[in-house]
Amino acid sequence: MTSRAFPSSGHTLLEMTIALALGMLIVTASLSLYRGQRAAFDRATDAARIHDAGSTALDMLGQQLQMAGFASGPDATVEAPIFGCAQGRVVGAESGALCESLASHSDGIQIRYAADAVSTWPSSGGVPTDCIGQTVADAIVTNRFYVEASTSSGEPELYCEGGGRQPQPIVEGIERMRVVYWRPDSPSALDASAIARERWRDVYGADICVLVRGFNSNAKRRTNYVDCNGSPAYADDGRARQVFWRRIAIRNSPAMTSGGPQ
Repeated sequence: MTSRAFPSSGHTLLEMTIALALGMLIVTASLSLYRGQRAAFDRATDAARIHDAGSTALDMLGQQLQMAGFASGPDATVEAPIFGCAQGRVVGAESGALCESLASHSDGIQIRYAADAVSTWPSSGGVPTDCIGQTVADAIVTNRFYVEASTSSGEPELYCEGGGRQPQPIVEGIERMRVVYWRPDSPSALDASAIARERWRDVYGADICVLVRGFNSNAKRRTNYVDCNGSPAYADDGRARQVFWRRIAIRNSPAMTSGGPQ
């Protein structure tokens, strides 16, 4: 009985090599597409967090500045309703505040107004509170804002020091704060260092700028941005940065209550 020969159905070495090459090409393209989509998603998420941090900081600072000098009664007055420091934080007694330099070169500001259930968020017991929710026993609430790196995470944060002298971070990612002030006797906004202590009561407005640092880092990428002074700047840490600014009217300033700046 003779055996019957069947044709070979196996793959040649050349066919196997081509198949492996095509497979590797598909895998490489898929990984590249995934990395690109993931990078785009991370950038979009980072941009959203930057915008959220900048908006939150400006909203809080703006609300506080609008309250500066608010008094509960028509005959009541608030001594030193606003005081600022250039590249430093406010320290010392409220009415005789001083400036202490900051490594962040950020500006600092002190805001004072009547402590009552109208001008503050009252506690569950109906007691007035400061910027971090501490109850205020005095008739005047004093809130101080500045920017500093966290001692625990190293991330820059906007801090508020309330009446209890216990500063707490309130917005993460704020790398620098810049505040310039408007006075009736000046055609342009002034730096805090250009305002004499006795002339702070005449300040009727302020321009606030916050520089927000991104949360995602690409150390291989150099990032360019515009700082709060409008000057081009760059960073080598690979983090995106963006500035946000707002002009605030200090409604309780004598210049505003007398009919506006002349």
